[in-house]
Amino acid sequence: MDKFRNYEVVFSGLKNGKHEFRFEIDKAFFQLFDTEQEFTEPQIIADVLMDKHTTFLEFWIKTYGTVNLVCDISNEKFEYPIENEIKVLVNFGEEFDDSEEDVITIPTSDHAFNVAQLIYEDVMLSIPMKKISPNLSDQDLEILERFSAAEEKEEEPESDPRWDALKKLKDKN
Repeated sequence: MDKFRNYEVVFSGLKNGKHEFRFEIDKAFFQLFDTEQEFTEPQIIADVLMDKHTTFLEFWIKTYGTVNLVCDISNEKFEYPIENEIKVLVNFGEEFDDSEEDVITIPTSDHAFNVAQLIYEDVMLSIPMKKISPNLSDQDLEILERFSAAEEKEEEPESDPRWDALKKLKDKN
């Protein structure tokens, strides 16, 4: 986790209450995760608001900015706005546990919480599955629809008279 050191929110020594942190997210951040990205040139800000309580921490992570995507239809690069917000509750316990969706447990001995994974997931969930450039006209989309393969309708199989007779017996009982 040393490579994510810059994304630690140190909560020990802070008074109970709200504390704000800001992280600038760029290409170098995503290279830390050793995964291939579907976008280029990320320019994202992650605002982290931590509300420290005596027995737990609340985090609100808001990401906003832009990334460059490649249109699935025209292969044209376009800028896509990113904006998303997540809330996570951090409890203290015996060992690290992130099996629940909105609740993370960290050891009671920890003095900081690393938000890098949460920021990464927040941005990745903001990227659409189907990337369509806003520069495509309605006419382009109509032409594409006309020439795309029509969905084949599933035909219902003809009923087998042997099964029909068995179903009648079943219904009588």
